[in-house]
Amino acid sequence: MSATFRPYRPDDLPTLKAIMVEAFDGVSIDQGIENEFGPINGHDWTWRKARHLDQDVARDPEGIIIAEQDGRALGFVSCWIDREAGIGHIPNISLVPEARGQGLGRQLLERALARFREAGMTHAKIETLAQNAVGNHLYSSIGFREVARQIHMIAEL
Repeated sequence: MSATFRPYRPDDLPTLKAIMVEAFDGVSIDQGIENEFGPINGHDWTWRKARHLDQDVARDPEGIIIAEQDGRALGFVSCWIDREAGIGHIPNISLVPEARGQGLGRQLLERALARFREAGMTHAKIETLAQNAVGNHLYSSIGFREVARQIHMIAEL
């Protein structure tokens, strides 16, 4: 699939949130919490997941790269740079269903990695859940290596 890439604009936010929520269905910590406890504080998992993009925008709006075709957003990657640590972080990557499996996610990740290299970073970090088979395959095929596993737990108060 051919796409053009451009920087984030504030009017992209609602569209990118919708893409992200759909893409993370089945592979979201927030959804796992809801499956166990139901909605919390009047909010469902999609509301919580969408807020992650608010955090990405607040941290580094220039680190959000949009893939689009004919003016329609197909997906995005968000990234930020920790200059002191020398590590670039990729908190979110999402694509619309029809753009998946065609190399677009790889292209987005490669653009984030190029941004890190240009900034002098020596390493890049991405996190995924064990049940995200597509992400695990893609990330390892680009050169990411598993260094640890984490268990997310939640308790009612």
